Amino acid sequence: MPPRSGSASILTGDRGRLAELIWERLKPESWPVRPTELPRGSVLVGGAVRDALLGRLCDAPDLDLVVPDHALKNARQLAQKLGGACVVLDEQRDMARLVLGGWTIDLARREGATLEDDLNRRDYRLNAMALSFEGTPRLLDPTGGLKDLREGTVAAVKEANLQDDPLRLLRGLRLIAELDMHLDAQTLKMLHRNRSLLPHAAPERIQAELVRLVAAPAADRAIATILELELLAPWMKQGAKAGDQRLIGTTKTCELLTDSERRQALPLARLTELLPDAGLKELRFSRRQLQRCERLRYWIEHSTSSEGRPCPAELTEQERLRLQMDLEQDLPALILTWPIALQQQWLERWRDLQDPLFHPRPPLDGKSLQAALQISPGPTLGALIQHLTLERAYGRISTRDQALNSARFWLFHQEVQTDLDRSCD
Repeated sequence: MPPRSGSASILTGDRGRLAELIWERLKPESWPVRPTELPRGSVLVGGAVRDALLGRLCDAPDLDLVVPDHALKNARQLAQKLGGACVVLDEQRDMARLVLGGWTIDLARREGATLEDDLNRRDYRLNAMALSFEGTPRLLDPTGGLKDLREGTVAAVKEANLQDDPLRLLRGLRLIAELDMHLDAQTLKMLHRNRSLLPHAAPERIQAELVRLVAAPAADRAIATILELELLAPWMKQGAKAGDQRLIGTTKTCELLTDSERRQALPLARLTELLPDAGLKELRFSRRQLQRCERLRYWIEHSTSSEGRPCPAELTEQERLRLQMDLEQDLPALILTWPIALQQQWLERWRDLQDPLFHPRPPLDGKSLQAALQISPGPTLGALIQHLTLERAYGRISTRDQALNSARFWLFHQEVQTDLDRSCD
C-alpha cells in the first residue's frame, strides 16, 4: 500500500514533540480498535513508528504491539469482541495477529524483564524504537534508531540478534531497498559472516521478503549487495556471482514506462534475473509467479542471439505470435532487457489494445466456427483457431467473411495433406 501523500520526515527536534507528532500521524481515531481497548501496558514498536518518522505511513499501517503478557489470549478476546479474526503466529513465544476491517494488528509478549530488554533483542536499530501511548506519548529509542534514520543507515542492534533469526539477514537488504538507505559497514560484515545461516529460515518467509524487495524503489542496489554477499547462493545457479545479473531498474527504459507499468514489470524482471526456476521452486513461490518467471526467462533467451544481442525481428511468425501470447501482460518486463533503441516502438504498439499482434485474439471463437463449418471440438479446431489468430495478427484477415474463407481453405488443405499421408503409408 503506498504511503499517504504530503507527509515529510520528522527526524529532528525535542523527543517529546516527536512522540506527539508520531501519534498524530498514526491517527489512532481511525484504528479499528480504540487504544483504550488494547491490553494495559501496550506499546507500539517497529515499522509503524519508523514510518511515521519518515513520513511514509499508509492509510492502514500494520501495527505491531508489545504487551506485558498474554498476547494470544488478548488477541482472541479482541477478535471475539470486535468481530475480527485471530491468527496464531507463534504459540510458544505468545504472538498472535488480529485481522480486523482491513487492518493487521500483531500482539507479542514482551521479551525480557523490561521494554528496553525487548528492544535490544530486535533486528535493526531503526526498528528498535517504541511509542508508549498511555497518557502522554513517549518515544523510546535505546539503541540509536533515530540517529540511523537521520543518517540514512541500516545498522544491526547486535550480531547475535541476526543469528537468532537468520531471516533478519535478508530483511536488512529489504530495508535498504524500501527505504533507499545504505548498510552500516559493520552490519555488512555481519551479514557476510553469517550468510550460511539464511537457509535455516523458512522458505516461505524468505520468499515474502524477496517479493517486497524486488518491488522496492532501491531494489537494484540491494540486489547488487545480495550478490556481493552471496546471500542467496544456495538458491542460485552454481557458479553465479556478482556481475552476472543485469541491474534492470537502472536502465533508461524505466523513463519510458508509466508508474503502473513499472510496478508490473520491474519486480518480475528483477526476480527472473536474480533466481533460476529451481531456486524459485525451493523458496515456494506461487505457481503463477513461477510461470511468469519461466516464460520471461524463455523469451529472454530465445529473443537473444548467440552473441548476446537481442534479435526479436529474427523470430518466425509462429514464434512471434507465441511470444505475444505468452507475455501479453508482461511484455514490458522483456523489453526492459533490450537496448533503448529497440524499445519505443514495441511499447507504443503494446499500449494499443487494438493491435492484433501485440494483443492477439482469434477473429472467431470455437462455437462460431463449429456452427459455420460443422466441425467438432478437438485438436483440429484448436489448430484452426491458432491459424486464424496468426492470420489476423499479421493483417491477412480482418472480417468475418475473410476468416471463414481462410478457415475453409485451411481445412481443405488439411484434408488433402491427410489423404497424401495415407497414400504414402
